Amino acid sequence: MKEINIKKIVENLIETFLNAGKLSLELRDKGLIKTIKSDNTPVSNGDLEVNKIITDKILELTPNIPVVSEETSENKSIKNLKDFWLIDPIDGTYDYINNLDEFTLNAGLIINRRPAAGLIYAPAKNRMFFSYGINLAFELINDKIIKLDSTKNFNRNDIKFVSYSKKIKPEIEKIHNKLNVKKYTRMKSSLKFCVIAAGEYDGYVAEPRACEWDIAAGHAILKHAGGNVTDFNGDEILYGKENFKNPSLILKSKSIL
Repeated sequence: MKEINIKKIVENLIETFLNAGKLSLELRDKGLIKTIKSDNTPVSNGDLEVNKIITDKILELTPNIPVVSEETSENKSIKNLKDFWLIDPIDGTYDYINNLDEFTLNAGLIINRRPAAGLIYAPAKNRMFFSYGINLAFELINDKIIKLDSTKNFNRNDIKFVSYSKKIKPEIEKIHNKLNVKKYTRMKSSLKFCVIAAGEYDGYVAEPRACEWDIAAGHAILKHAGGNVTDFNGDEILYGKENFKNPSLILKSKSIL
């Protein structure tokens, strides 16, 4: 693949994410049109509108890189993808359609099957995260760019994780105990990756679930903030797997690596 300027691409996408996030809230205020997909999960006109805005801008910036989005069938049948975008226009659709605030807009750039850049925006929380390389992960706060530090506020005697559910399964509890996790908080969407990258929480554990577009952007941001993402065996997470399915996941801040 022809060499690209990842930093410039990410910076050129930030305004698009902010605009798409603003639109997602405006559409929700007007009243969303909701349907159920073939996999029995909800989708709304907001998901589709956001998907179009983000995809169109990415194709303008990187026309030679395939885009794989949760909400379209394009490129999902291509085998052996190595360099491509993964888009989840709205992760946490349940929160989105039910007027909750943890839903996110996501795009992750994969180079050689590894996360090279990520953008995540939580419009209802007004939190914009992005990254484009090691030690180059940031949050945009009130027009000011703050470098993410996953070691911030770390207390070895009070390790805090996020969890997909209020009730954790025995296999996950076993990992929590091994890592000396003292408490966990339920959190949905890819915001989990961001709060760990920002040092607000220390980790997250999940059994195999969801798909690569749910985690690619967050993986990049956490990795670039010094954190780590592996499966339960400690193996690296690679992208472009069959059906884009996720393995088990362990997210850890830099402090507990």
